[in-house]
Amino acid sequence: MAAFSPAMIALQNITLQYGERYLYKEISATISSHDRIGLVGSNGAGKSTLLKVLCGREEFDAGKVDKANYVTFGYLPQDGIEMRGRTLFKETETAFADVLGLQAKIDEAEARLDEMDTSSEEFYETLELIGAWEHRLEDLDAGKLPSRIESVLLGLGFSSSDMNRQTEEFSGGWQMRIALAKLILANPSLLLLDEPTNHLDVTSQLWLENYLKKYEGSLLMISHDRGFLDEICNRTFELSLGSLYTYTGNYSVYERQSAERKELQLKAYKSQQKEIAQAEQFINRFKAKASKARQAQSRVKALDKIERIVIDKEEDHVSFSFAPPPHSSQTVAKLSGLCKSYGDLEVIRDADIRIERGDRIAVVGVNGAGKTTIAKIIAGVEPFQSGERELGGATQLSYFAQHQADELDQNLTVLETMEEVAEGKNGTSIRGILGTFLFRGDDVFKKVKVLSGGERNRLALAKMLARPANFLILDEPTNHLDMRSQDALQSALKDYTGAYLIVTHNRAFIDPITSKVLEVRKDGLSLFPGNVTDYLNHLEQVESRKQN
Repeated sequence: MAAFSPAMIALQNITLQYGERYLYKEISATISSHDRIGLVGSNGAGKSTLLKVLCGREEFDAGKVDKANYVTFGYLPQDGIEMRGRTLFKETETAFADVLGLQAKIDEAEARLDEMDTSSEEFYETLELIGAWEHRLEDLDAGKLPSRIESVLLGLGFSSSDMNRQTEEFSGGWQMRIALAKLILANPSLLLLDEPTNHLDVTSQLWLENYLKKYEGSLLMISHDRGFLDEICNRTFELSLGSLYTYTGNYSVYERQSAERKELQLKAYKSQQKEIAQAEQFINRFKAKASKARQAQSRVKALDKIERIVIDKEEDHVSFSFAPPPHSSQTVAKLSGLCKSYGDLEVIRDADIRIERGDRIAVVGVNGAGKTTIAKIIAGVEPFQSGERELGGATQLSYFAQHQADELDQNLTVLETMEEVAEGKNGTSIRGILGTFLFRGDDVFKKVKVLSGGERNRLALAKMLARPANFLILDEPTNHLDMRSQDALQSALKDYTGAYLIVTHNRAFIDPITSKVLEVRKDGLSLFPGNVTDYLNHLEQVESRKQN
């Protein structure tokens, strides 16, 4: 990668307005070489849009984006990428289009040499060109490309047997992994990543974390995973109510600095208000007295020159709780000898588990182990070949699917979406639930298709609250949710007295609220006491004993 000056990119007074609402109001920031920036803010604050503005995929009303000529962008959206027509390896190889182009030129020139007169000037010129191109390939270390490609794909969870599979065979989440592999191999000056961990399990996430720490270029990413941001980032950008605030440090440092900034601002505001009140009191008291009139007038002029401190508005945040769960029997759900296959591919074999009243279970397993499949089977939405699935006699189950938000009817309004499931609830009650998820006033009449990813997830969660349940199954519930919404969900689950089973890659979210870990393997299921960190420590100890 070419060397570059510290300031690669500058956002200068960017303004973007939708109707009466300012998404950005004259925001400015710089991005320098080797920056690792976490972009944070509430759902709908404009985080994804800012990534598109930077790489030229989104127009804005005013301001400009300055960048050095050598700067290249690599942009990963949240979803929506689909590849077909090549094998996994060949598709990923296109990240090195410049190298492949050089090799094609060499092959073509060598073929032409056979037809040339070896004593001709053209022959010697072609030989020189081939030599120059081969030196260029050596500089690019072209011989190591296959191993680099395979290393990145394996790190992101693919297997060696996947390399020759057609890309169209892979699901949406795996397609996003292919796109991510191509981006990081292309080695752009600035990586723009929108929720890169949404489709990764814990192992692949750890690999990506380590890779990004060593990445040569700069990074600006949106993530709602505290642990991931804390491990990687050295700067934080916060979008809030049209403004952009910049901080030095990772997410935890940002939280502390943000609170300190607001506290200092409040102190300064109170101090200024006290000074203003004293000045106004003096003016009102002495403006009519001839002996003090000049002083009073001087105070008036001084007041006019004061730059008034304005307290930043606080954003609303989600706050809700689950309805008290109906009483359940001791056994909430039970699987016995369960087997599941997709065609010839066996996913789960001889699975046994008993889930009891009050259980708080995190589901873990390697890629393809069947975590989502087992959640669907327990929820009763996925068929299986053999074995038994039983629910307790009094079990009332509520299921949040991994792509629940994507399955919402795009043409319904927020209110209509809730009315579909809120049987027996009046309009006021429904609006009350929606209000706790920040759908207030005319927001309830918005169509689902105009909502951000986080807003759709909040709506999907709101649907769960419309019906009481004593057993919750949640598959990746924090995907697209901002930090405050995650905190609200975590708090609600802490207070919930029913049983729940949660599939998530977000350890910071899951560790404080689980007491058991369900390990999913193709040859069965195992239940461990403790949270995910306890489980991972157990695996390390087992591995250590094996090595000794």
